[in-house]
Amino acid sequence: MAKQNKLDDHPTVIQVRQRRDRDSARPAEPLDAAWLRQLCLDAGADDVGFVEIDRPEIVDQRADLGAALPGVRTLISFVVRMNRENIRTPARSVANLEFHHSGDHTNEVGRRVVAELEAMGVRALNPAMGFPMEMDKFPRKTWVVGHKPVAVAAGLGKMGIHRNVIHPKFGNFVLLGTVLIDAEISDQSRPIEFNPCLECKLCVTACPTGAIASDGHFDFSACYTHNYREFMGGFGDWVEQVADSRDAADYRSRMDDNETASLWQSLSFGANYKAAYCMSVCPAGEDVIGPWLDDRKSHLTDVVRPLQNKEETIYVVSGSDAEQHVARRFPHKRTKQVGQSLRASSIEGLVEGMPVVFQREQAEGLSAIYHFTFTGAESRQITVTIRDRELDIAEGHQGKPDLRITADARTWLRFLTKQSVLPWALLRGRIKLHGSPKLLRAFGRCFPS
Repeated sequence: MAKQNKLDDHPTVIQVRQRRDRDSARPAEPLDAAWLRQLCLDAGADDVGFVEIDRPEIVDQRADLGAALPGVRTLISFVVRMNRENIRTPARSVANLEFHHSGDHTNEVGRRVVAELEAMGVRALNPAMGFPMEMDKFPRKTWVVGHKPVAVAAGLGKMGIHRNVIHPKFGNFVLLGTVLIDAEISDQSRPIEFNPCLECKLCVTACPTGAIASDGHFDFSACYTHNYREFMGGFGDWVEQVADSRDAADYRSRMDDNETASLWQSLSFGANYKAAYCMSVCPAGEDVIGPWLDDRKSHLTDVVRPLQNKEETIYVVSGSDAEQHVARRFPHKRTKQVGQSLRASSIEGLVEGMPVVFQREQAEGLSAIYHFTFTGAESRQITVTIRDRELDIAEGHQGKPDLRITADARTWLRFLTKQSVLPWALLRGRIKLHGSPKLLRAFGRCFPS
């Protein structure tokens, strides 16, 4: 009781309680949507939408959002426009400067909104537009909020074939931000009724790695390996190149001088994207489409061809679909083989990541069912079916297998990262095969490392 009385007498406690008696700092709920929208626009956003936490479009994010801001009830989604010609130029230093400054502005918009709301007594939080992220969770889910599904739910656009959100007015030349708040809003947004994507397939034509297919398939691994070369996993691969080099001459045989300089630039000024050509060539959006409608040939000549014709290094995993695509489609571009940086550190991560690294062209002609039984540190049974260039993963053992693999979990992960060799594991019984070893080799071709 004495301790409580001492707290009651503290000047800060007295001041706060007196202020609460005079008025309530927190505004009445629900917050007025028109007022909140204007607050966001005044902070520098170019468009705004609101999504309640219980919306089915973001149900898979609800737990993570609640962990970031306990009690979160609404997401404020907003877009910030970028300067189009800066993104379209083959000079990637110009494009990356635009990405960096627009990204900083997007984060500042979110921070300003949070500051205004917090001053009024509304709890709010703004996760990063892009980076930094929660790298302690890498290579699995490192982001606090997936901005794209939130933006689509908020009526700020739809996903195009290139997996960028296309705003109906600004096109795909936008960056996305999200603010989490613990209040309800008077009027929620709804998705737009049409997709601004024109299905012109220019993104398919321009992508140097073949990551975007005309039938809608997306090869995440191809995009990640090249475009994000100087981020996360690519940086780790470079560190391993340094560690493996015997001396300076050996290092230079692995890394060209311009590659080392590019990495220095990313470390000094912010990691740089290698392409993002899919965004560069996209003509969708009311503010963007006019010149393309008037003269498609000029758009092809002035925007698309310079990116296609650019002589550059494309980073690929050996034996990947991307490596074959560059050789076939862009013979004037040089390919450089790098390590697969999407490496699983657990069986759970392995299962989650298989669809991401699956190479469907390498699976051409393969039709097989694989039963995996993992033992030891992680016990799990899965069925992997590869047929008609499609991958299916099911829990447990389903159907009649063409190959059964029983493996100690840690040994299998070491085998995948080339820290252990298959003959050694087979001799010691750490990995057991029941069926043709050729099917295991065929399986490996679908997931090149």
